[in-house]
Amino acid sequence: MTFALIGNQNSGKTTLFNQLTGSNQHVGNFPGVTVEKKEGRIRNTKNVTVVDLPGIYSLSPYTAEEVVTRDFLLNTHPDGIINILDATNIERNLYLTLQLIELNIPMVVALNMMDEVTASGGSIDIQTLEEKLGVDVVPISANKNQGVTELVSRAIKVAEQKKLPEKLDFCSGEVHRAIHAVAHLIEDHAQAIHMPLRFAATKLVEGDQPTIDALKINQNELETLRHITDEMEASVEMDREAALADMRYTYIEKLSKSAVHKAGETKEQLRSVQIDKVLTHKYLSIPIFLTIMSFVFWLTFGVIGPFFGDILTFFISYITNATDQLLTNIGMSKTMHSLIIDGVFAGVGSVLSFLPVILVLFCFLSLLEDSGYMARVAFVMDKLLRKIGLSGRSFVPMLIGFGCSVPAIMSARTLSSERDRKMTIMLTPFMSCSAKLPIYAVFTAAFFPKNGALVMILLYILGMTVAILYGLLLKKTLFRGNPVPFIMELPAYRFPSWKSISLHIWGKAKDFIYRAFTVIFIATIIIWVLQSFDFRFNPVSNSEGSMLAAIGSTISPIFAPLGFGDWRASTALITGLIAKEAVVSTLAVLTGVGDPAALTPVLAHLFSTLSAFSFLCFTLLYMPCIAAYSAIRREFGSTLESFCAMIIQTGIAWLVAFFVFRIGILLGLG
Repeated sequence: MTFALIGNQNSGKTTLFNQLTGSNQHVGNFPGVTVEKKEGRIRNTKNVTVVDLPGIYSLSPYTAEEVVTRDFLLNTHPDGIINILDATNIERNLYLTLQLIELNIPMVVALNMMDEVTASGGSIDIQTLEEKLGVDVVPISANKNQGVTELVSRAIKVAEQKKLPEKLDFCSGEVHRAIHAVAHLIEDHAQAIHMPLRFAATKLVEGDQPTIDALKINQNELETLRHITDEMEASVEMDREAALADMRYTYIEKLSKSAVHKAGETKEQLRSVQIDKVLTHKYLSIPIFLTIMSFVFWLTFGVIGPFFGDILTFFISYITNATDQLLTNIGMSKTMHSLIIDGVFAGVGSVLSFLPVILVLFCFLSLLEDSGYMARVAFVMDKLLRKIGLSGRSFVPMLIGFGCSVPAIMSARTLSSERDRKMTIMLTPFMSCSAKLPIYAVFTAAFFPKNGALVMILLYILGMTVAILYGLLLKKTLFRGNPVPFIMELPAYRFPSWKSISLHIWGKAKDFIYRAFTVIFIATIIIWVLQSFDFRFNPVSNSEGSMLAAIGSTISPIFAPLGFGDWRASTALITGLIAKEAVVSTLAVLTGVGDPAALTPVLAHLFSTLSAFSFLCFTLLYMPCIAAYSAIRREFGSTLESFCAMIIQTGIAWLVAFFVFRIGILLGLG
């Protein structure tokens, strides 16, 4: 048995999905978190699956989310629909509900955030709502896990009994006549492809091209259809889409008057209005955002992160030394001993030691996302992004890019414009993903111990600045035109759920540890082999005679003008294409240092302070890892386009690092 979980963006849909399935899927308090459908087994049930579909406002296929949801409902035919509504904004949410009812699929309405409605003195008559809609309605609070068990029970019962909505017709007047006339016209077409008749008729009145194509309407029928809709538009004196929207909202207004009693705005909404007077201020909003992020970086890299990082480093060093001693005692061969200690422990251990820093940063970012603040930042950034040819909606993928470029690139699917989507994908990799944090941490500790947080902030700002300048260039050349209009719902500020934050942090920790013991593990072994043997696989006493040295020396002249011409630095950059964390593990393996703290004096022989900063600028901006590149190629649908985009990005990284290094020399900083 399969249920489709559908609702407006920010209605609590993904929170409910996690409660139903126990999933560790991330919940964010801003629109666009769910990009693809995700599914999971409902807990304490047998063979019952729920599919979490993207948040949408209607079934008109204008955006990628609406296309995904509509295709799933029409092609997969789920056993039932769980339609989640935000009870504090019930009138707006009911618009989608009326469209879902037209599909004539067993359905249950989950009335979410009822605790907020009652807390503000409001109430909703559930029985009247059920009678007027013709479907079961269950009040819940997904965040507090209230009413969820009852919802599951009712949903399964409705699906088992194949209980269809009792009412499909919410129209009247000229719209009513037009829909029923079209229904008679296309009844045989709808039956032939098993499309719900009422839904098909409504979509044809809207002029929905995918429905016209699916039903294979002939020319004579198209003329009849055009005549019916023209008469309707003339009678109601508005266009067809406006007429249908007016019809639905007229019914919703009558329904709300009889079933919904609002004492006023909820305390969350009132609180949000007061907070927004400051956080979305015309002049103060961006400085406040920069101040908040600077404070977050200072706490992460200057206070909390290093404290826990030192503790983990101590344990890693203890385990490494104990293993080293054990291997010596049992007489392990020198080659195998070197592989385990100088390869695996040095590479994987150097990366793992930065896990606390990454988790602390994501804890703060989760707090900002789940509270609703990041949605305001997207709203504030709209004006700035429009100057480079994008809308504020593009900020959401860029924001996700601070975590990982792969989901960030995939989330660009939510942009309705192909132009905006491609531009956003090309700019997102300039955002500093979490995989680069170990590189920053090692180099700031080695060369900027007193100004680590400041250097981190400068790197993040540099990434955004380069993205803005590149966006301006793209706007004037490859992507001429204007961005699509930006409409975004600002959710009420809410106190984040510690469960949601914990799940987010755990998901990031699990992903990081998985990468450390798979991708980084394999990469360190390969690096060790290449730096321990020559091309005839004879062991080398000095790594400068190894295969890796030969490969690195071939490309090192490219980076010499940037201040780091040593073959070990260029080799680390190559392995960074596998995973950015591999830059640190490679340097650890090549220098034979397992303890990140011990890398400091070693790096001083490879870099000056200026060339170290130039190296950081290059690693910040050059092409992302193979996984991110694959995501870009998949979204572009063209290997040539995606490859060119990566070459251009790496070229930009080279130029920025070159100017940073050369300007530093002119200023006497070299």
